[in-house]
Amino acid sequence: MQIRPAATLALTRDSSDGIQVLLLQRTWDASFMPGFYVFPGGAVDEADQRCAEYLTGGDDRSVSHDLGLDAGGSHYMIAAIRESFEEAGVLLALDDNGDFLPQDHPVFADRDAMIAGDQTLAGICHQHQLSLPVDRLAYLAHWITPPGPPRRFDTRFFVAVMPDGQTPAHDRVETIDHVWLTPEQAMDEHRQGTRLFASPTLRTLRILAGFDTTSDLLRHAHSQPPAPAPDKPWPAMRQGKPVSVEPGTPAFDEVHKVDPEGRGHALAEIVPGEPVQLADGVIRLTCPNPGALTGPGTNSYLLGHPGEDWTVIDPGPADESHMARILEVTGGRIGQVLATHTHPDHSPGASWLRERTGAPLRGMPAPPEDPIQDHDFRPDSVPVDGDRIETAAGTLKVLFTPGHASNHLCFLLENERMLFAGDHIMQGSTVVINPPDGDMKDYLESLDRLLIEEIRWFAPAHGFLIGKVESVVDWLITHRLTREKKIATALAEHGPGTLKELVKHAYDDVPANIHGLATRSLLAHLIKLRKEGKAREDGEVWASLTE
Repeated sequence: MQIRPAATLALTRDSSDGIQVLLLQRTWDASFMPGFYVFPGGAVDEADQRCAEYLTGGDDRSVSHDLGLDAGGSHYMIAAIRESFEEAGVLLALDDNGDFLPQDHPVFADRDAMIAGDQTLAGICHQHQLSLPVDRLAYLAHWITPPGPPRRFDTRFFVAVMPDGQTPAHDRVETIDHVWLTPEQAMDEHRQGTRLFASPTLRTLRILAGFDTTSDLLRHAHSQPPAPAPDKPWPAMRQGKPVSVEPGTPAFDEVHKVDPEGRGHALAEIVPGEPVQLADGVIRLTCPNPGALTGPGTNSYLLGHPGEDWTVIDPGPADESHMARILEVTGGRIGQVLATHTHPDHSPGASWLRERTGAPLRGMPAPPEDPIQDHDFRPDSVPVDGDRIETAAGTLKVLFTPGHASNHLCFLLENERMLFAGDHIMQGSTVVINPPDGDMKDYLESLDRLLIEEIRWFAPAHGFLIGKVESVVDWLITHRLTREKKIATALAEHGPGTLKELVKHAYDDVPANIHGLATRSLLAHLIKLRKEGKAREDGEVWASLTE
């Protein structure tokens, strides 16, 4: 699949509440991110390359240098200026006196022709004797759409100050509304589910939130452009043969970390029973229990060094071969066993290890009313949120993260900024939230809580090591809130109704043969809406409480 170059522009202004940013709402009929709030932006057009003679404040060479490109960097900035004009009615161009344009300038009458494709940015620059000040834009971030979506973009994010004397206006074609918000307001409304933002937008908002004024923001962005992200395949091994791992694929972050010099020895596959050194004192050992819910198997993490007492996190099921490998790698010297939660693929091995090594168990006991959980897990101590647990690899900070399970904990190895995430974060899929023990409201709040911690890596219970932590959390929250918006709409338009009646509307985009599983997720969202006063339940019938 071809990855198209694209550009996005965050237009900012100062206010009594701090920096505000312009956001446009995409039409609900859009095939991509319907109803989402975005910055003006879109794909780089071939005609953008014809604007080189109208640039001021820099040229393609200087812009490309800032963007980490050999050439063509100015095309991204030109696209950002053009898209801002087309989508938001804001034109970052200067007249022959070097001033930004007032709203009554005749160029604004050409906007419709630009949208229709009958006029080009180069054409209006020539006609109105305008220049494009690339020095008024600052490079803020870089995002490449990961594999999976039907369209992929290599997007550069820029920031600029809103020109005085101009008034934004959404185009009423691709966008149906616009609003000025502080980054903090936008992120809070996203958490509440009142506005939807995609992961790259949220990441940019988080950057903007760190500054009090637009001048501070532009000064920082001009002086410290983002470091280039890895964009080339990385050598690795799979089934004993050399392979190249593409950026954005599941194994990439791990092989890049494990083998930073690119010697090609890192494994691009998860092999049960094969220990993988992820960091100093951190080994992953995967249980041979692959399946639809466990992926390649449950990951156990062994923290320590030979000759020391080891900490085992999530020993998994009491699989004899897996238990034997844990004892072999640790030399049988296990100082403690930790469980993220008590689902049967995570904690049963803990009791087995305690019987043979005497190692104390730490974690939360299984909820008594849930028969499918591991009630044989009887911890010697129950950590609470914020506790520190010492290990031979460093200090673990305990994070209470209910949602997938009411007794779910994560453990943050602070010196490595590595979070042993259990089933709070899964690679390549969303987490099952199954009421009554699973709670969607708790889950989303627990995800959001991760954003205030110093985390660089997710070490999940299933799958490879995961980087790009904030992007992963943003995607998971956005995915859930997007579904919730669809459920709320289905409830308002087709309710009152039972789960069976509502699921075919709320999940009309998934095959009917998985509607049974989808019903559990539907119930989790409806319970969340009930807690928020947006839905009510009468027996088996659900109804909306919003207009």
